[in-house]
Amino acid sequence: MKKFTVVALTLALAIFASACGSNGNEPASGSADGETAKKVIVGTANDFEQVAFLDDKGNLTGFDVELIREIDKRLEQYEFEFQTLEFSNILLSLETKKVDIAAHLFEKNPERAEKFDFNQEPYAYWRNKIIVASDNQDPIQTLDDLKGKKVLIGPTSAQAQLLENYNKENDNAIEIVYQQNDANDEVLQITSGRVYATLGADFLLPIKDPQGKLKTVGEPLNEGNILYVFRKNDPESKKLSDAVDATIKELKADGTLKKISEQWLGQDFSQ
Repeated sequence: MKKFTVVALTLALAIFASACGSNGNEPASGSADGETAKKVIVGTANDFEQVAFLDDKGNLTGFDVELIREIDKRLEQYEFEFQTLEFSNILLSLETKKVDIAAHLFEKNPERAEKFDFNQEPYAYWRNKIIVASDNQDPIQTLDDLKGKKVLIGPTSAQAQLLENYNKENDNAIEIVYQQNDANDEVLQITSGRVYATLGADFLLPIKDPQGKLKTVGEPLNEGNILYVFRKNDPESKKLSDAVDATIKELKADGTLKKISEQWLGQDFSQ
């Protein structure tokens, strides 16, 4: 069995914020035919609870991390290696060939599709909804009800794309507040009144807010297919994407993906 390597690299300050990771180093494993396995650098973050985060021992783990590790076990021709980055730098690192796959619960949207390719087989599905304080009694049902209010969102996220597209069509009616530091500070920001709401996937709320200080309201804004992101117009990247797709199908068929989803996300989001 190949040992998964987690790497922390300090990238040029002119391009990236500081990056941090976890431990372990081992040469690439040999493939089944005796050839050296091709190294694949996987870009992710380390502060997304239950998805990609550092445990009490400082080891990188979570849903995205453990799923990639399982894919790594089944693709003998590749050896996967993590590089942890600030979320806002993951796709930039892919574009500049610092990493080969972006893995951080990415949804495909038109803006991303212009620059990047995605694998075809989703490894998770969920619905994006409006999230407000649990004691908020306002009749919030749609984005129209957020006009004139501050809404917190992660830059470059699929949820940010939703709000930005809405504002283009509605004269910037919603005041978008982009997260700068802690990617999981929605609870504090909303309960303190600094912002009114955020948008998020339905499964994330119990993870980010185990004390139930927030709630989802209204109908789903959209349904998201979660995919890995690859470089565009790159034959080797396409070959890797196809191999990952085939493995995801195997993981769904034998129940492994279901188990990983239930372990880290609390239920099966793989179908």
